[in-house]
Amino acid sequence: CHFSCIGATRAGVRAQLAELQRMGVTRLVALRGDLPSGYGAGGEFQYASDLIEFIRAETGDHFRLYVACYPEVHPQAKSPQADLQALAAKLRAGADVAVTQMFFSADAYFHFADEVRALGLDVPVVPGIMPITNSSGLLRFADSCGAEVPRWIRLRLQSLGDDAAAIKDFGAEVMTRLCERLIQGGAPALHFYTLNQAAPTLGLCKRLNLSA
Repeated sequence: CHFSCIGATRAGVRAQLAELQRMGVTRLVALRGDLPSGYGAGGEFQYASDLIEFIRAETGDHFRLYVACYPEVHPQAKSPQADLQALAAKLRAGADVAVTQMFFSADAYFHFADEVRALGLDVPVVPGIMPITNSSGLLRFADSCGAEVPRWIRLRLQSLGDDAAAIKDFGAEVMTRLCERLIQGGAPALHFYTLNQAAPTLGLCKRLNLSA
């Protein structure tokens, strides 16, 4: 369950947590959430770390908590170091696992994981994988979340135009190579952003000989 706290109150979050417990949910992705355009600070939780601390105080170890992280730096972060410290605050508040925003550079992921470990934070840093299914949507989303799309990938996608089949074939090849390198490098798991499209992820799992 993705659980964001923008505009939330402690009473409201407490009620939601109780309902999730009754439903048998045991895993939460705890997020601050994106501020809607024109929306003020609002709510009783300013940061995801505040939410995580509250969840732990209310529910103990009932939930396994996942948090977001950014190998190529959150677009709103003041600096790379400030972004790392924001992740550290979430982990020290009680998060169990960090899941990255999508990326296309294995080097960026491994360097980031090393930086997390250098802070003394011994938690899994799981790479987030976004299958490539169309060029315009991918580039638009990457630009909004601060993910760097290598120039060669941008140019290749542009050269394929509206050829959907060719884009999917190229995307599958690129992401298979990325996943293979991540697995070989010791990534603890892979987290796929399916965007409600199962086929591309299932195709990647087949290419990688992973059960799905």
